[in-house]
Amino acid sequence: MEAMRRTVLGFLAALVLLGVSACSITTEDPGYAPPAPLAPLAQLEQAPLTDPEPFGSGQDALTFSTADRTVACALTSARGEHLDLPYEQNNYSDAANNKLAIVPVAHCELATYPVPLPEDVKDDCAGTGLGYLGGVALLSPDKAGYGECRSGVTQLEAAYGPRGSKAGVMAELPVLADGQNLERNGLRCSAYNGGVACGNVSAGVGFFVSPGKYELIQAPAGTPSPAPAKP
Repeated sequence: MEAMRRTVLGFLAALVLLGVSACSITTEDPGYAPPAPLAPLAQLEQAPLTDPEPFGSGQDALTFSTADRTVACALTSARGEHLDLPYEQNNYSDAANNKLAIVPVAHCELATYPVPLPEDVKDDCAGTGLGYLGGVALLSPDKAGYGECRSGVTQLEAAYGPRGSKAGVMAELPVLADGQNLERNGLRCSAYNGGVACGNVSAGVGFFVSPGKYELIQAPAGTPSPAPAKP
């Protein structure tokens, strides 16, 4: 009986020893700092491209929202100042605009947003009664801008701003997950770092927008800007 007791105790001790040796204890390194996010154009260049089909919805444009619904964007086309935006009424298809060249663009709206810096205000909205407001970024093959002449809120602000309805077309946009990267006609957009970066990598032009900040990236003066493929 005593021998059996010693055998059982020995077996239990072996199990305890095995369990202890198999466990690993991790402790937080107080000196560890996560790597800084890539610069916007580096993110656009290095992130793998995502299948665009779920973002097309049978249309020529690619549309998406970030997972938290703070930024919504379209990789689409423009005729002059008329943008083909699936989530806003527009005059892109009016016959009078058919004579205008079609240019690929990236357009983003924000639900909450920073005020444009004085040097980024490009229109005095003269005679319109409108103000130059933030919340919208636009990229063409050779330049990027932030803000627009507008009265009232953006479409995304109406849906997901402080008093947003959380309904309508903005609520139905497919989500571009963090780190994913879309491309259309040479322009790219990627959800990352709490916002969205869009750019023409070959021209060195782009923008980054988020609820707390924005950044415009312009090609150095005198640098030729190779245009992306035409739509």
